[in-house]
Amino acid sequence: MNITEVMTSNVESCNLKSSCGEVATMMKKLDVGIIPICEDDKLLGLITDRDLVVNGLANNFSANTQISEMITTDVITGTKHMSVEQAAEIMSQYQIRRLPIVEDGKLIGMVSLGDLAVSNASNKKTGKALEDISLPAEPNK
Repeated sequence: MNITEVMTSNVESCNLKSSCGEVATMMKKLDVGIIPICEDDKLLGLITDRDLVVNGLANNFSANTQISEMITTDVITGTKHMSVEQAAEIMSQYQIRRLPIVEDGKLIGMVSLGDLAVSNASNKKTGKALEDISLPAEPNK
């Protein structure tokens, strides 16, 4: 099964000038834990709810702080030509729960572990990906 059959298209995004408050409000409205950061549909990075807390609030950033101060720019991506199984393997390898799908650097969709779970063809791979992603990390001491 091709990834385009399970990915979410028309993903909403923010830009580098968006504030932490704007991103948090968008996450609440959309009921998501991640927002892509784009410029002219080109994927520049990602911001997660965890980033807002760990990189924002824990560093005393305000709701007005621009999101550019805390996004993840080293983003693992997939392509529209990959299979659901290939996406599950990448997510497992990098221990990520969401995979942006890009074409020529432009964001065309997003696939989550939940999207893969509903795909019958990938149930075994999804289970393995979830197991790998969920491995406990050693706490920083």
